[in-house]
Amino acid sequence: MLVLFETAAGYAIFKVLDESKLQQVDSLYKEFETPEKANKILKLKHFEKFQDTTEALAAATALVEGKLGKSLKKVLKKVVAKEAHEQLAISDAKLGGVIKEKLDLSCVHSPAVAELMRCIRSQMEALISGLPPREISAMSLGLAHSLSRYKLKFSPDKVDTMIVQAISLLDDLDKELNNYNMRCREWYGWHFPELGKVVTDNLAYCKTVRKVGDRTNVATTDLSEILPEEIEAEVKLAAEISMGTEVSEQDIGNIRHLCDQVIEISEYRAQLYDYLKNRMMAIAPNLTVMVGELVGARLISHAGSLLNLAKHPASTVQILGAEKALFRALKTRKDTPKYGLIYHASLVGQTTAKNKGKISRMLAAKTALAIRYDALGEDTNAEMGAENRAKLEARLRQLEDRGIRRISGTGKAMAKADKYQHKRRRRRKRRQRRNLRSQRKKMRRCQSVRR
Repeated sequence: MLVLFETAAGYAIFKVLDESKLQQVDSLYKEFETPEKANKILKLKHFEKFQDTTEALAAATALVEGKLGKSLKKVLKKVVAKEAHEQLAISDAKLGGVIKEKLDLSCVHSPAVAELMRCIRSQMEALISGLPPREISAMSLGLAHSLSRYKLKFSPDKVDTMIVQAISLLDDLDKELNNYNMRCREWYGWHFPELGKVVTDNLAYCKTVRKVGDRTNVATTDLSEILPEEIEAEVKLAAEISMGTEVSEQDIGNIRHLCDQVIEISEYRAQLYDYLKNRMMAIAPNLTVMVGELVGARLISHAGSLLNLAKHPASTVQILGAEKALFRALKTRKDTPKYGLIYHASLVGQTTAKNKGKISRMLAAKTALAIRYDALGEDTNAEMGAENRAKLEARLRQLEDRGIRRISGTGKAMAKADKYQHKRRRRRKRRQRRNLRSQRKKMRRCQSVRR
């Protein structure tokens, strides 16, 4: 039996001297405790060294993908083909199938072979002569770095990583902006509390505070670039009758610095949103058309990548993001949630509460198709997404119209039913009266006959 062993430095082919030892899988490691014992079991037949890191990377990539590389094919034809009657022990069953198909060599893969490979790895330096340990270590490190760079470069998920990072940063920026705006309003509210009620927009509030500073400067400051004329007039009127406390110039300076931070973060957030919008239209155009760029990016981020999201069925896409509610409902035996992150899509938002479940289910089904088309298809247009969205909007209008017709029709039906029931009651009463009269007549006749 021959053994094919892959290393970072090259391919090694060993000849098994005592095959009976391979039958004892549990105690095989004892035969490799020392280099002397290992050399009694195996003998190095040939070692094909890689010329450089590029060749090693090509060979490693082929092995990872289960393919037969050029260097390995050359070694097998050169050494193993001469002893075609021998079996070849390999560590990968998929590679064995390729070797058998291409070169017509009998390959073996079993638990005993896997244990043998582990034992060879433990005594690799002694079994492969002429290869210093330092050189093996250096080549292993170089190959590991090259293989990592190759996987990163050609990874199908590398582009959605940018989307995942962008949507995560966007959520973090929203949280920070909310905290900063709240702090700015509370801080400046001690000096000019009326401004917070007049100016409701946070960005306009911060721009106004940065430009005005002390409230006594409001009367002489032109705010037409920031606020409309009506609101500017209200601000100037409120500044004259403000009940706020006096603050020092140092306090105003710190508040202005906070406003600068809020304005800078807001501008960067708008820039980041445009970037995310463009990336989503480039990577997942159909998903973006169906649910919007923010919801689509959150679905990708929640699944980890676009490819992982494409593996989910429509029922999972529908409740993605509501895992806690789902498991709580399963545990307490209550109704499971009807929607997760997909609830924030515009189609679900514009639906009445009664039809939200139906629309979310239909939207999840079409969204799952759009995700698979974006992840696995070759086209980069959004025609399918636009067509499915039009179908959903038509279905939504149909559901809403049906609900209106049903409400109007119910009133008419109730009126008809009341009228019909009233007639039935009258007929029943008449029938009862007739029966009562006939019974009385019979009783009278019976009494007259007895007499």
